[in-house]
Amino acid sequence: MQAADLPLASRRRLSAMPTVLLTVLLVDDRAAVRRGLRMRLALEPDLAIVGEACDGAAALALVPMVRPDVVLVDVAMPGMDGIAATAALRARAPRTAVVVLSIHDDATTRARALAAGAAAFVEKRAGVAALLAAIRAAGGRCDA
Repeated sequence: MQAADLPLASRRRLSAMPTVLLTVLLVDDRAAVRRGLRMRLALEPDLAIVGEACDGAAALALVPMVRPDVVLVDVAMPGMDGIAATAALRARAPRTAVVVLSIHDDATTRARALAAGAAAFVEKRAGVAALLAAIRAAGGRCDA
């Protein structure tokens, strides 16, 4: 069966689906947060979760293997925190964008994240629309 053989409504849905996926690596020290993010982001047809890490060091080890378009990283983590991880990721994988997701929404934390090379800073209470917009903008898919 070819696309032309499908009903019009199905063809429209197919043509509206993005053909390019943005790949995302999730980095948070809390497994429940990573699981929730994975479940929500999996609902988006243009996003694919390619891995998870519990801290900055683990993220640095995973990035060369999974080569994500976007790394979504928490600020407060044991060991290498999200700010240090952002700087290291940008130095080692300059084509990978970093979006910082944090409960800390103060000007100092935001400025530190952006100075470290984050493409965006999203406060965890901002809502899913803000998070999705930041991921897509960081990955170059502003139109999605």
